Amino acid sequence: MSEHKASNNHIDTHKVLEITIRMAIIFLIIILCFQIIRPFMLPVTWGIIIAVALFPAFKKFSTLLGERIKLAATLYVILSLSLLIIPSMMLSGSLLDTSAQLMTGINQKGGFSIPPPNASIKDWPLIGQKLYDIWQQAANNLGETLQQYIPEIKAIAEAFLSAIAGIGGTILQFIFSILISSIFLANATEIYAITLKIATRLTGNQQGQQYIHLATATIRSVAQGVLGVAFLQAILGSTGMYLMDVPGWGLWTIFILVLAVAQLPPLLVLLPVIFYVFSVNETTPAVIFTMWSLFVSASDGLLKPLLLGRGMATPTLVILLGAIGGMMLFGILGLFIGAIFLALGYELFMVWLNKAP
Repeated sequence: MSEHKASNNHIDTHKVLEITIRMAIIFLIIILCFQIIRPFMLPVTWGIIIAVALFPAFKKFSTLLGERIKLAATLYVILSLSLLIIPSMMLSGSLLDTSAQLMTGINQKGGFSIPPPNASIKDWPLIGQKLYDIWQQAANNLGETLQQYIPEIKAIAEAFLSAIAGIGGTILQFIFSILISSIFLANATEIYAITLKIATRLTGNQQGQQYIHLATATIRSVAQGVLGVAFLQAILGSTGMYLMDVPGWGLWTIFILVLAVAQLPPLLVLLPVIFYVFSVNETTPAVIFTMWSLFVSASDGLLKPLLLGRGMATPTLVILLGAIGGMMLFGILGLFIGAIFLALGYELFMVWLNKAP
């Protein structure tokens, strides 16, 4: 009896050891695969989001081309890269010019100058006279005004230059994501079949397809109704500032984009720009720019009903937290991915929470 029990214990120990070794090998393979793919996770994720959001339009486009999928994917890449690279070059040029002027002025300890204020500022209620006096003093002798803050300003300027360098990497990630999205779009049928198999194994037959449809609807809804509106508002705002020759219009454009994705009004950025335009331009163009800025800030009320998918009611707070958290983790690209992923997680959680037991 004791020999039989010892034999069973030996077999059990052997099985446990064998299972442990197998699990360790599987775990090691998973860790290595994750480490290999980690540098590409962000652009690949963004590429998936772009492909899901644009698939309906891509399908219509390929139909117009006689179902020539590869030709449609090639033309999609060319058009997308053109729409990305040209504005990015203009935006980067504005940021580099602004940072160069700022650093030159700071290093010269007062060489940086600002234009004198318009006399009409005095007539502004409450703050007009005080703002005019401070502005005039800075315009006459900015060096002495800022002398005591030179170290702090230099640190901010250096951080600003580092951020500009990061924008170049973000643009490369966008380019990589567009190329990846074209591959997903060209092979949408096969990729959908694989995704359905994975979802089915994880959740069950009917539930897997339900969750896929929910994820698709959420991604398209947020990408079109939130990110699409934010991009349009940033483009409209930058157009007005570019025509008004606003210094650093590229930097203001980035601020508008961040606020718009975070569901905050772009007027928070455009308001100080309006003050500047009134101080250096004639009244008529300044009034036109003000009306344009108000239209840009209020345009989400017109654009969202056109772009936002029906039946989706993701709270604004979820989008806000996702955008801010994503940007803190992954930079500018995380601004968009964070908003979509937190919205997707929220929608999936609510479906699970409301599911009948």
